[in-house]
Amino acid sequence: MIARSACMLVVAALLLMLPVTVQAQTPAGEAIKGKAEIEETALEPEETAEEEVAIADPIEPWNRLMYHFNDKLYFWVMKPIAKGYNAVVPEPARISVRNFFNNIGMPIRFVNSVLQLKLKAAGNELARFGINSTIGVAGLFDVAKDHYKIEAQNEDLGQTFGRYGVGGGIYIVWPFLGPSTLRDSIGKVGDYFLDPVSYIDPFEARLAIRAYDQENRASLQLGEYEDFKEAALEPYIAIKDAYIENRKDLIKR
Repeated sequence: MIARSACMLVVAALLLMLPVTVQAQTPAGEAIKGKAEIEETALEPEETAEEEVAIADPIEPWNRLMYHFNDKLYFWVMKPIAKGYNAVVPEPARISVRNFFNNIGMPIRFVNSVLQLKLKAAGNELARFGINSTIGVAGLFDVAKDHYKIEAQNEDLGQTFGRYGVGGGIYIVWPFLGPSTLRDSIGKVGDYFLDPVSYIDPFEARLAIRAYDQENRASLQLGEYEDFKEAALEPYIAIKDAYIENRKDLIKR
């Protein structure tokens, strides 16, 4: 009964996110209008659904609070740890760690490629996993890309929903996780069950592994967030716009 109720809630949330014309208020009080265009025909394997939707931000006070929380978390916790980690772990080793986690995340990319009827992309993911898990020593080395020019895909359930016409819903900033939308947040729940790390017990070990993965990635991107923030007149708005535009571009591919 609990599982059935949860499914009904997810379906209801997705129905509410179907593309509609929305009107959101910026901090200056100006209205931003968006118009969704829904394709009449079913998606072909290489078709993309045009999504011209202005994502509403009705919970902006919460989102700004979480933005500032994540900002302080980065500067007070993640960045100092990443700098110390960089000092003791050479970059090639940190890249290998990132490769390893990218490799075991294959089920997310493979399943969503299949759901979007991107069969070539799905085949590439299987080929990459086979090559990198063997020749690449459990995924520590990206042999598939470096020697066979097989690029990794960038697919998740949020993009799959978007490709089939599900609108973003509202903009949400989550503590620790950062910017998202209602659609992408629900997508993350589905992707969670495709991620092998989600089945590691106990919970503390699973949490530690995820934290290490994120800290390792942060160590390879030091300075990027600082540069982006410094160049933005209003970092909160700039991050929101950049996230939304990036997600639209990924869905269109």
